[in-house]
Amino acid sequence: MDDDISVRESLELLIEQAQWQPQLFDSAQAFLAEPWPCVPSCLVLDINLPDLNGLDLQSTIARDRPLMPIIFITGYGDVPRSVRAMKAGAVEFLTKPFDDEVLLTAIAEALDCSRAGLDREGGLRELHAAYATLTPREQEVLAMVVAGRMNKVIASDLGISEITVKAHRGKVMRKMKARSLADLVKMSARLAPGAR
Repeated sequence: MDDDISVRESLELLIEQAQWQPQLFDSAQAFLAEPWPCVPSCLVLDINLPDLNGLDLQSTIARDRPLMPIIFITGYGDVPRSVRAMKAGAVEFLTKPFDDEVLLTAIAEALDCSRAGLDREGGLRELHAAYATLTPREQEVLAMVVAGRMNKVIASDLGISEITVKAHRGKVMRKMKARSLADLVKMSARLAPGAR
C-alpha cells in the first residue's frame, strides 16, 4: 500500500513477476474496508499515508488481523520509526530506493510466516471443534486425566466405576484424535485460554 500510484504500479509488476497475486490499495481505509483473505498474505506498507500513518495502521492490523505480516517501505526512514515498527512486529523496514531482491525475499519470508500462522489457527479451530464433541462428563474426565489423576481417583471423585472412567477416557482419545496421553496433554494445553 502506497499513496504514490507509480510506486504501487511498479510494485504490482514486480510482485506479479514473482508469481504472487498483489492487491493494491491507495489508502489505509481502502485496505481496512476489504475483507481479509484466509490465505497466506502480507502487507507491503508505506509508512507515510494520507489518511492514517503506517505505524497506526500496523497497530490496527495487530489487533484485527494478527496473522498478517507487514513489510514497511519509506522514502523518509528514520531510526525511531523503524525501531517502533520492528518492535511492533514488522518483518522488514526498507528505505526507498531498495533492491528488488531484498523486497522479494522479505515477501517470501512474510508469506511463510503467514502460512505457518494460518496452519496453527486452522489446527486450533479443529481442536476446538473436536473438544465441542465431548460430553460434559467426557470434558470432566479429560481435565482430570491431563491433570495426572489415576482412573481410580477419577472414579471416586465422580462417583462412577473405574470401567466407566476407562470408557470415557477411550471416547475422549478417539474424539480428540489423540494417539497418546502426551498428545492429549498437549491438546489440552493448546485449548487453555491464553495458550496461543
